[in-house]
Amino acid sequence: MRGFEKGGVSNLTAVPILVILLYATLVLAERRSGYVIILLGSLLGSGMPVIHFMGKGVGLASRIGNTSGAFFFVWTLIALGVTALFSVILSVRGLWSPQWGQSR
Repeated sequence: MRGFEKGGVSNLTAVPILVILLYATLVLAERRSGYVIILLGSLLGSGMPVIHFMGKGVGLASRIGNTSGAFFFVWTLIALGVTALFSVILSVRGLWSPQWGQSR
């Protein structure tokens, strides 16, 4: 869209990752495997703002800085980081709860 990268099938790599996260959230709710998948995905998601803001200036954000979508891009990354970090906290809290030692 901004002319930085050509479109193609390789741009769809996030789709299976997001499908796995959605499956863990909806189908594996309150199961240990669901919490672990959400924890791993959230840890990776919380690294996205760091990865995109690294480099000269503000990394990729500096390349987008003079375009009309710069404000939206930066705030989307901040929202992603906050949401992912909150998901890390919730999944750790779910894994730490005493219910795993008890029989159901």
